[in-house]
Amino acid sequence: MNILVLDGNQNQAVACVRSLARAGHTVFVGEAAPWSKAGWSRASSGTFRYPSPQGSISSFVEAVAAFVRERPDTLVLPMTEATTLALSTYRDCAVSAGGRLILPDHIDLLRAFNKSDTTRMAASLGIAVPRTIVVSTPEQARDTASSVRYPVVLKPTVSQELLPGDNLRNTGRPCYASNSTEYEMAYRSVSSRASSVMVQEFVTGEGTGYFALLHHGELRAEFAHRRIRDVHPTGSGSALRISVEVDPEIRRSSLAILSALHWHGVAMVEYRKKARSPAVFMEVNGRFWNSLALSCYAGVDFPTLLVQMAEDGDVSPNFEYRSNIRCRWLLGDARHLIEVWKGPPSGYPSPYPGRLRALFQFLKPTRGTYHDLFQWRDPLPELGDWIHLLSRMTRERPARKIQC
Repeated sequence: MNILVLDGNQNQAVACVRSLARAGHTVFVGEAAPWSKAGWSRASSGTFRYPSPQGSISSFVEAVAAFVRERPDTLVLPMTEATTLALSTYRDCAVSAGGRLILPDHIDLLRAFNKSDTTRMAASLGIAVPRTIVVSTPEQARDTASSVRYPVVLKPTVSQELLPGDNLRNTGRPCYASNSTEYEMAYRSVSSRASSVMVQEFVTGEGTGYFALLHHGELRAEFAHRRIRDVHPTGSGSALRISVEVDPEIRRSSLAILSALHWHGVAMVEYRKKARSPAVFMEVNGRFWNSLALSCYAGVDFPTLLVQMAEDGDVSPNFEYRSNIRCRWLLGDARHLIEVWKGPPSGYPSPYPGRLRALFQFLKPTRGTYHDLFQWRDPLPELGDWIHLLSRMTRERPARKIQC
């Protein structure tokens, strides 16, 4: 089967290309840049450059449609929220050109991508959630500043915001506040890049996720891992993690949410978990995740299962995998070390890793660790990862902003 994997500079794109080529499929890689690390993989059969959906959603989808029109029945796999949202918005264009998609209904996808909606949904299902207030005006923000219990997190309600004029805006990272002064600064930062802002109580605990493949709301495959180090020590972007058995409580909560969304395809549900306390719901990521390689190494090949579902209409349930498999994103781990040495962001209320300990942990080898990108038989994606970072650093102008 012909498959077009989008967002080729994402780690999950590399994992998809390798898995699907190994399963015998012909895999092409798309990216908005002239090259991509997944496109450099020896498993890639060709590359395709498209206009960024951040500039024009319709132009992006038209380019994808033109690609699949030349290769009818191509399955298109978006790797990020931006390309997923763009394809879903104009899905008829891609499908009428001969492309195939595995997505839930558009209204369910929009609900999943809206953090405020999923938080309300989780609460209605009896799942623990942070105390949450959504503010859309400076007046609401001022009223909230005097009524919330600090510390709080301020985050955009959506990661990718649809704007007038057929384009998307990346709304950026959350900010933290331990008092009203920090709150005011954080609100200015977040509201400058998002139409509405969620103000949530700060929840301590370990970040944990539930990863699943569903067929119209019914579970077909699942996976779980425990984070050891995050790219951002505040709890974002897994740099080193280990496969673990699924927590029954988290499975029940996640399936309740995904079933309510009538989810079709892959998704991750994220929580904060403290010992002897209920897991607290954070968000739904309705796409492939950055640490996808670990599940493939552990025995749950989500990309191949998803393609089989597209080919055959369904797939047999797969709930077996190996625990205690470690996988590392080397560049992400280096970024973790840099973030630790920079110190905690403004207003961050939790303990932060120590610099020397972080350096020792980064340098200490652990036998048997797999890598998201590096493989001896396919080394170029790892090289491309570092080149991509350096080119981005060179291209982007430093901007003066509040650290969040």
